[in-house]
Amino acid sequence: MPISLGNEVLLEERFGLVRGRRVGLITNPSGVNARLEATADVLLRSGVRLTALFGPEHGARGEQAAGAPVASSRDGRADIPVHSLYGETRRPTPEMLSGIDAMLFDVQDVGARFYTYVATMVHALEACAEQGVPFVVLDRPNPIGGAMEGNLLDPAFASFVGPGPILLRHGMTAGELARLFNAEFNLGADLTVVPTRGWRRTMFYDETGLLWVPPSPNMPTMETTVVYPGMCLMEGTAVSEGRGTTKPFEQVGAPGIDGRQLARHLNERGIPGAIFRPVTFEPFTGKQSGQACEGVQVHVTDRRIYPAVRAGLEALAAVRDLFPGVLAWRNVDGVYPFDRLMGTDRVRQALDAGAGAEEIVANFEPDIQGFAERRGPYLLYE
Repeated sequence: MPISLGNEVLLEERFGLVRGRRVGLITNPSGVNARLEATADVLLRSGVRLTALFGPEHGARGEQAAGAPVASSRDGRADIPVHSLYGETRRPTPEMLSGIDAMLFDVQDVGARFYTYVATMVHALEACAEQGVPFVVLDRPNPIGGAMEGNLLDPAFASFVGPGPILLRHGMTAGELARLFNAEFNLGADLTVVPTRGWRRTMFYDETGLLWVPPSPNMPTMETTVVYPGMCLMEGTAVSEGRGTTKPFEQVGAPGIDGRQLARHLNERGIPGAIFRPVTFEPFTGKQSGQACEGVQVHVTDRRIYPAVRAGLEALAAVRDLFPGVLAWRNVDGVYPFDRLMGTDRVRQALDAGAGAEEIVANFEPDIQGFAERRGPYLLYE
């Protein structure tokens, strides 16, 4: 069955949600239909009264680097305001929502809790609930399918890279997550999810027939999404996670690492569905910028059995054991970014105590079993 994205189903079957309404749209370059036409352009062409655009991290046009504040602006083509949700505020203000009868959300997520578009959606859902603005998620596939990995976020560590107690790899779509947050946080939003038609939870993105559009600068390919839930954890250390190279998150390294030794060790760990290859790279931006780094590139040979979170933890434990002093937890004003990514400080403490990845991952199993039951009422796909 051909896949139809939520933005296409909206116009084909659910146009009543926007007919005659003044519409706001949260989007970025990934907000396109199967023909790669921007949702904003298609809405305007279809006669929808699009009155404002809202941009998440990286901006509505996707031009900003990770973590960089985004300024509000004006769209020259449609002559409407473009409000930033990653600048002075990370949620729509009452002034931004004034004159909007319905808010649409059309951004491609990647299936990992710390990817910030989920937090943007949750904050916008809450703001729209407070102002009585209906919220419509134009759903998209989870590019890495429905498998679950990792731990539940401890509410004490909630942040913009973890808005609530969901698994690190949750196996849900943005629309399903909106249903979960709206219900479990009692947001009271007038929420509608326009599902993707034809997608099944076992599908990876390249099995849909859809073309991949990078939802952020360091998510260039669908393959990046497969390794991201684990290798992104390197962001919380002094080790480069590959930003500023042609293979972000697919390769990690730092000065002081012997890439051949690290690759040999990780291959001996028997991580399913992966082979690690020694590499040397020099990031042109970000951590270790301009420095020669040795490390590894992970080549995923079977993504259906590849345990992304375990692989990231195995890499962390290997650097800790083989190259003392290289790992070095980042500390920003007394806060460990790694703890925010993991949604707990227990994993960092366990690694500091010498725990191995398999031991840490085994402790996640009750969280996974509990979340599998919790997410059930909110799922929309087979």
